[in-house]
Amino acid sequence: MRTLIFRTIAPYLASLMVLFSVFVLLRGHNEPGGGFIGGLIAASAFAIYGIACGVAPVRRALYFHPMAISGFGLLVSGLSGVVSLFKDMPFLTGQWAEVHILGLAVDISTILFFDIGVYLVVVGAITSIALALEEREHV
Repeated sequence: MRTLIFRTIAPYLASLMVLFSVFVLLRGHNEPGGGFIGGLIAASAFAIYGIACGVAPVRRALYFHPMAISGFGLLVSGLSGVVSLFKDMPFLTGQWAEVHILGLAVDISTILFFDIGVYLVVVGAITSIALALEEREHV
């Protein structure tokens, strides 16, 4: 399904979907949403872009191999749980810190980094599957 209208609108739609997935990722820290749902939305965006334009442009847009993205996400999620062990607390216990960015106090937590790791794992894994299926279809 590579119609002119679909090929024209797909990059814009994919960009909006990735932006919305980041919103859902960051909102999920305090409300429904989070890394898993945000990752599914982003992977869907890459799948739509791949269906419209082909696999090669998606691989160029990702820059890294999808499974490398997934592996890095797993590392981030695991390391976010290790932080609590240094404070003599159980694994994956949430820790908070206040960081000053441009004069503003921003609270960050290991829970946010865990969600970011889950996001990257889902984006990498689902995008890898979608690209493999799309490549197989056109062989």
